[in-house]
Amino acid sequence: GFSFDLQHQEVMPPGVSPVSVCSLLACSIQMIAAVLLMFRLGRQSSSVDKWILLWLFYDVIVHLTLEGPFVYMSLVGTVETSEGPLAELWREYSRADSRWLTSDPTIVSIELLTVFLDSVIGVLLIHAILQERYYRHFLQITLSVCELYGGWMTFAPEWLVGSPSLNTSSWLHLWVYLVFFNGLWVLVPVLLLIQSWISLKSLHALQVDDHVNRKKM
Repeated sequence: GFSFDLQHQEVMPPGVSPVSVCSLLACSIQMIAAVLLMFRLGRQSSSVDKWILLWLFYDVIVHLTLEGPFVYMSLVGTVETSEGPLAELWREYSRADSRWLTSDPTIVSIELLTVFLDSVIGVLLIHAILQERYYRHFLQITLSVCELYGGWMTFAPEWLVGSPSLNTSSWLHLWVYLVFFNGLWVLVPVLLLIQSWISLKSLHALQVDDHVNRKKM
């Protein structure tokens, strides 16, 4: 009742609610699941590949368990009219970006590609890393570009019209929901592109050296 809500508001920092705490806890559980999968399946991988696998497991888990339900809710209705824990979680995030509340066509279009394309590429990339397949960096570059393009198309149209849907009045909404969680899907793909560049450059150098040695023979 009233006293219960008032008590929580007095204990928690401004902008933080029980729903936001539960939402952040859910994200932590997703990361724990990714860590467990990485240790279970990536024991034989290099230290660099273990970090990459950790990210990929987390990436796929988020796409399927969080963004997948968002797509479903947006296609059959809206987050605003949906019920259940995941609807509550997305309503919480929509306090920072209201477009997620009302099935914004641009957001839903991007999320369709994210859920159905990026998830498949992510699973294939995990397989390619674990089995050391030749197409590993092709998939890694493709996935990274898809993630970066998705991030750009999520925010660029909004910025161009003055960001009317973004709420940056709360530190939680600005720095945690908008900057941190969206920034992860910019920073990590850029790092993966750099890692692919370095790996392909090293592979090319080995091939050149091998070709030179064969000529000398």
